[in-house]
Amino acid sequence: MAEEKERESKGEIVQPRIGVYVCQCGLNIAGSVDCEEVAKFAATLPDVVLAQYNRYTCSDQGQAGIKNDIKEHKLNRVVVASCSPRLHEPTFRKACEEAGLNKYLFEMANIREQCSWVHLYDRASATEKAKDLVKMAVAKARLLKPAVEIEVPITRKALVIGGGVAGIQAALDLADTGYKVFLIEKEPSIGGMMARIDKTFPTMDCSICILAPKMSDVGHHPNIELLANSEVTEIKGYIGNFHIKVNKKPRYVTKDCSACGECAKVCPIVVPNEFDVGLAIRHAIYTPFAQAVPATYIIDMNSCLNKNGVVVCDKCMKACERKAIQYEMQPEIVELEVGTIIVATGADVFDPSTLPNYGYGKYPNVITSLEFERLINAGGPSGGRLLRPSDGQIPKRVAFIQCVGSRSDRNGRLYCSNVCCMNTIKDSLLIKEHWPETEICVFYVDIRAYGKGFEDLYKRSRKEGVVFIRGLPSEIKEDKKTRGLWLTGENTLRQELYRMNFDLVVLSVGLESRKDSEIIQRLLTLSRNQDGFFLEAHPKLRPVDAATGGIFFAGCAEAPKDIKDSVTQASAAAARAGILMAKGKITVEAITPIVFPDKCKACGLCTKVCPYNAITLNKDLKRIEIAEAACGGCGTCAAECPFGALTQGHFTDDQIISEIDAVTEYDAEKKIVAFCCNWCSYAGADFAGVSRMQYPSNVRIIRTMCSGRVAPKFVERAFARGAAAVLVAGCHLGDCHYINANYQTQKRVERLWKKMEQSGLDRERLQLLWASAAEGERFASKIREMKTLVEKVKPEEIEKTKKAFEKALGGA
Repeated sequence: MAEEKERESKGEIVQPRIGVYVCQCGLNIAGSVDCEEVAKFAATLPDVVLAQYNRYTCSDQGQAGIKNDIKEHKLNRVVVASCSPRLHEPTFRKACEEAGLNKYLFEMANIREQCSWVHLYDRASATEKAKDLVKMAVAKARLLKPAVEIEVPITRKALVIGGGVAGIQAALDLADTGYKVFLIEKEPSIGGMMARIDKTFPTMDCSICILAPKMSDVGHHPNIELLANSEVTEIKGYIGNFHIKVNKKPRYVTKDCSACGECAKVCPIVVPNEFDVGLAIRHAIYTPFAQAVPATYIIDMNSCLNKNGVVVCDKCMKACERKAIQYEMQPEIVELEVGTIIVATGADVFDPSTLPNYGYGKYPNVITSLEFERLINAGGPSGGRLLRPSDGQIPKRVAFIQCVGSRSDRNGRLYCSNVCCMNTIKDSLLIKEHWPETEICVFYVDIRAYGKGFEDLYKRSRKEGVVFIRGLPSEIKEDKKTRGLWLTGENTLRQELYRMNFDLVVLSVGLESRKDSEIIQRLLTLSRNQDGFFLEAHPKLRPVDAATGGIFFAGCAEAPKDIKDSVTQASAAAARAGILMAKGKITVEAITPIVFPDKCKACGLCTKVCPYNAITLNKDLKRIEIAEAACGGCGTCAAECPFGALTQGHFTDDQIISEIDAVTEYDAEKKIVAFCCNWCSYAGADFAGVSRMQYPSNVRIIRTMCSGRVAPKFVERAFARGAAAVLVAGCHLGDCHYINANYQTQKRVERLWKKMEQSGLDRERLQLLWASAAEGERFASKIREMKTLVEKVKPEEIEKTKKAFEKALGGA
């Protein structure tokens, strides 16, 4: 076996000795596949020297059996037919490695999620499909080659973008572990949204009392360099080696500032205070709030009388004893080298002025929950007194309206914002604590008190006399004399209409992705979901990792969440980043491009489609150069090359073609060949299985890392071999795990459609589907739709298509 390894490492062809293991787990009991028959079939396939079935292949005992067989039977390839490779591929790869077999000589056939569980009532067809899937896996395994993963050194410094509570926690955790951390905050002070709220739920603790010590720790920590009033403008590089450019905007006040406040007292300019949501004023020279970090004052040059270096007013400069004010300060570009990045950019709040039926912006006594927080805060514009904006009186009747900007088709935000219900319950108790005679009504859709201590707080609120009415008001009208507000709607529990009058209405506004998320997405080559929040690599197994290596998420940048969950996720992100930096190096999965220099024409097409800019064209040497550490492994470059000079490791052209040939060897005219991307559409097909969504059994799925890997010749090959239909499925446009690689998929499929039309072929036989990992039913529906299409395809159409594409492939 050692001799075979040496020969394979030199590129020599070694006779495959394949072991096939068919796992019964979840198949015979909760599924429909006859595993014994599948194992017997596998034993008849060329190069298979061992085929067996057992109950739990992934168990310690099952893995031990594979290890023993590798040694005893001298296996040099292993195929396991069981669950999804997205679940247990790492498990079996590790077992192979422990037995001395290169982990890239392992392949899986997904006969559970994508076969047994989706064909529960058709055992015969499911078993035949399972045989095909095993046959495809064996065909690919025959052509697998051992691979070595390269090692990349990691710079042991971290960048945290965003100085809210999540960014603060992540920075402190990393700094306390001993790593240098650069914390970037675009606002003049760190603190984020948490610094603006009065109390936290469910404990009712003072928010700033909890946050201020952590802010102070950031400002004084020897391992943290805080860059406030700064923005990231450029990010280059890859995992472990990121080069960052930061625009550090001038404060026009030096660090000599003692924050005495004398300068603000003499400043003649007043403008709305952003920290108080416009409910109070500030001067052109100011500090955002009392506990701000850095404490250094800042001049808002958009408001200051001094413009473009021309000094019109110097009152603040004269008032400053320390001479800390410098009008001539300029922006500074700071360059950083880091190994990991944590994105903690937070979220924005929904603007209810887009909902005219609630009168926000028109009626002064309709306010948002964030404005309420500032009004009731002791450090707020009213000193902690809840006053009606119209007349400064304490309201006697207060209404809270839930789900404003959440769970609504009207504004396109279908998601729950997570924090609104409990925030309202907390706010109602704050009112009752100070003004117990106040009547409070909460108009809701559903009360979601799901967390630790949340239900107790909800019950406490009801006990204090807060009335909960199920049914949101349809509109709010103002009484012009009293400035009171009339709410009209339906109580859906009592099935009766209501019309009620209140002195103050608080709109419980939801959270939404930040408006500058698109900039961060572009800088870091990230993906976002349909709601605009950043998309994690895997919702269960890698919930804080980005698909781009070395980048992690914390807080509301990933999804709406409360303070506790934000802090928890921040510590998790810091731990994940710390693991990478502790190792000092990282291995890159061997699915990067393989170049055949003799075929390369230096056309540069591959460089244009690479989402990671990992390929460069050396014009002098007339060749391409690949930064493997920067490569994401999508395979788009290989699909784009017209000369066959590129392929993708572990997903080579020959391997994919072998799968196509295996599945189309028999009854091709009845089958759908589907190319599915690992992250979304393949995962969606898995989800259909987990959810037991039933669809026709004539589809055969070939997994690629990205739909961008699907070269036109793969589709042409399937049709040339007599396939009835072909499906290319990937992530939704804009949500690709490889940034924008699926746009290349769309272009290629559109070219194929045009080619089919020009040849007089039915383009409907080639389908393009965008489906997320959660859209199992979308995938299942597409297969049902295509089954109907397949049944209408006539034999003469199959033959015509075969001839057309055989000609295109040169007689394949």
